[in-house]
Amino acid sequence: MHWRQIGLIVAGAIAAIGSVVALLIFWPYAGFRQPVTILLPRGTTSYQIARELAAHHVIRSRWLFLIVRLFRPRDVLKAGEYRFERPASVVEVFDRIARGDVVIHELRIPEGSTMFEIASLVAQLGWIRREEFLAVALDPTPIRDLAPQARSLEGYLFPSTYYVTRDMDARAISNMMLKQFRKVWAELDAPYDRVHEIVTVASIVEEETAVPEERPLVASVVWNRLRRGMRLECDPTAIYAAILSGEYQGHLTRADLERPHPYNTYYVAGLPPGPIANPGRASLLAALHPAQTDYLFFVARPDGSGAHKFSSDFDAHNRAVRRYRLAARQNHHQAKAPTVPGRTRRSSY
Repeated sequence: MHWRQIGLIVAGAIAAIGSVVALLIFWPYAGFRQPVTILLPRGTTSYQIARELAAHHVIRSRWLFLIVRLFRPRDVLKAGEYRFERPASVVEVFDRIARGDVVIHELRIPEGSTMFEIASLVAQLGWIRREEFLAVALDPTPIRDLAPQARSLEGYLFPSTYYVTRDMDARAISNMMLKQFRKVWAELDAPYDRVHEIVTVASIVEEETAVPEERPLVASVVWNRLRRGMRLECDPTAIYAAILSGEYQGHLTRADLERPHPYNTYYVAGLPPGPIANPGRASLLAALHPAQTDYLFFVARPDGSGAHKFSSDFDAHNRAVRRYRLAARQNHHQAKAPTVPGRTRRSSY
């Protein structure tokens, strides 16, 4: 056989093989029945990625992925968590990893959450332990430039909905919350010389009422009592003191009210040393711009609406308390109206 004929045969064979390989590279494939999630840690090599994809039947063969890699050497394959749910070609899979199309997790932080509750929510993501996040939250260093008196990040982990990826650690997630707090604080045009004081008041407002329109009224009670030198005597502060002491039983007790603790405003005068929760925008705004009232007391209304009766003197407050207790007895339960100035929304920790 002439060498020219041999060359043509070889060239034809190579072309045929190339066509098959090209077909396999561009033809959608899914060898899995259920959606597949693959975690690619930082530093994973192209070969390791190819092997992982093939092992989970996302691609037919690791060699097909490596062939694509051969033709695209400058692309950076990004670490992260990837989820595959439908057939895709090797090129499509490669493109997803090259652009970092990773799984996004939603992290919803309700207004009024404490750093302990936030740590539990973060732990539900599945890759950060509660203790890891708490260790970060207990370090006030990242917020000390704004609030030098801060004892922790409590109050500054802004409640919102965040979208996080698996490569984010506890510090990265807390930094997202701190960044959002700074953004909101700047938008409120709030003073920077009273940050800690105002955030602390806002956290009490957040915990004392679930009725939005009452927030400025609750804030007015707090500021009025502070100006008069009256103890705040807020249930949420007694609960927070119990939490910090590791003695909270899920409900407020007489021992909680009497506990000697700097955060318990039944025991100490003035504000607690720092926030008792992480307030939202509305509570921050209420603390900054309280209603102009002479109210000093409030108690839950007996209608179960969650609203409160506000009073300017102790006699009027006592009458409101008696009405609440009478309604409670008539409703055949043992609920007891809180004493000055209000009640907490949190029933369990």
